Amino acid sequence: MGGLATHPRLLALLVGALAATGFAPLHWWPLTLASFALLLWLLEQPAPNPKSHPLRHAFTLGWLFGVGHFTVGNNWIAHAFTFQDAMPHWLGIFAVLALSLYLAVYPGLAALGLVWARSRWPALPAVPLFAALWLLTEMGRATIFTGFAWNPLGVIWLDTGIEHAATLIGTYGLGALAVLAAGSLLALARRHWLAAGSALFPVLLAAALGQWTSPAPRAATGTAITVVQPNIGQDEKYEEQAEERHFAKLGGLTGTPSTRPRLIFWPEAAIPAWLDMEPEWRHRVAGLLGPHDLLMTGGAKVYFKEKRKGFYADRTLIGANNSAWVLTPDARLIARYDKAHLVPYGEYLPMRALLQPLGLSRLVPGDADFWPGPGPRSLLLPGVAGRPSLKMGVQICYEIIFSGEVVHRANRPDFLYNPSNDAWFGDWGPPQHLAQARLRAVEEAMPIIRSTPTGISAVIDARGRLLAGIPLHRPGAINGALPPAAPPTLFAQLGNLLPLLLALSLVGFAIVSARRSR
Repeated sequence: MGGLATHPRLLALLVGALAATGFAPLHWWPLTLASFALLLWLLEQPAPNPKSHPLRHAFTLGWLFGVGHFTVGNNWIAHAFTFQDAMPHWLGIFAVLALSLYLAVYPGLAALGLVWARSRWPALPAVPLFAALWLLTEMGRATIFTGFAWNPLGVIWLDTGIEHAATLIGTYGLGALAVLAAGSLLALARRHWLAAGSALFPVLLAAALGQWTSPAPRAATGTAITVVQPNIGQDEKYEEQAEERHFAKLGGLTGTPSTRPRLIFWPEAAIPAWLDMEPEWRHRVAGLLGPHDLLMTGGAKVYFKEKRKGFYADRTLIGANNSAWVLTPDARLIARYDKAHLVPYGEYLPMRALLQPLGLSRLVPGDADFWPGPGPRSLLLPGVAGRPSLKMGVQICYEIIFSGEVVHRANRPDFLYNPSNDAWFGDWGPPQHLAQARLRAVEEAMPIIRSTPTGISAVIDARGRLLAGIPLHRPGAINGALPPAAPPTLFAQLGNLLPLLLALSLVGFAIVSARRSR
């Protein structure tokens, strides 16, 4: 590896880009582990320029690794700008790069923390310490400035069996396991067999414990469900002349009404209507339902400000909630959930007074911003005709990516409904979104129903398995039975306290190891 060290910054950038291939849709996770092993090796090497400050050099390497990693992994964001004619489409490429320059600060801080600690206490083992620092900075990335939790490192373990450790240590804990596995690879390359085994042992132990504590597969409940994916793209969603065609497609996929009670799931923003203010639309939709059906659908809740002028009143739209509604066959709205974790620049424009004069706008059409709801809550779906009453949690679109923040713990639901509009996300975003939803199912032992306009719609069981799905860019419907929830996992009970305890344990292990080595 000696020749590679002559250009460490370029290598860090390239290795970071390679690390992104472990996520969907490529799933080349061994390359991600190898990339992190190379990053650990780079952080051990002295700077080529003796005048470079070691801490500045370490931060730069971690930051460049992050720039490559997030630019490749988040390339789908550029696709979203092709649907907003108020801004130039090329701005999407700039947006991906600008976001990556910011997100890369977190890997930079992890690298800086590692080199700083080892400069003061050289005997500290690098691998467990870096695993703890990566975990903590990844949690920071998911929290600071409203958070951007997309593609945490632990997602690479999905479908390897190791993902079940998330029932104990959550997704951020899985990220720490990935760093430990990368450290084991580095030790193997150096033929340090004991060090390799020491780094790999907690990974295998956590995976075994996760498998042991994960809920056993259960038979589906008797509750019938229909999940609709109309394949209506973002480029045609708001065409008024296509409204009848779109509604007919939704109705056709919903199926023929019958006396058998069903739960029917439509996507986020499925219809261009304000359901609470347009009774004709409610009756139109309710006409598709059987006598015992319930329809779950996305739709906006809007707010106006009225100003009277003599006999007339002007109404100005001042805000909206991105909501999910529950509609009955007699056209009543019996429950509503308002999205709490909104997308900056997508659903609201930060610093509007400064940015709007510069020509920037939200990606979602309209001038008024969306307002956040109060957070996770469980909606009661009443039982009828043999269907039991159920509690439904809702996470709209992007909200599902926030580990430990998707369920109302004091009123645990029976399942989660995740209406989404992934038509913005190109070809890389939807499979990444689905993967993160599956990890929420693993963590919470909770089935998840996803309905999206263009894919990927899915039924996910309480072990995170994909029971049924509709591929990208295809219309279709899933007709089946609602998977059952399992008893709450340890993570479902304690949340992100557990990965924090894991980080402290790794730091403690590093300190004990350093003292023994003396």
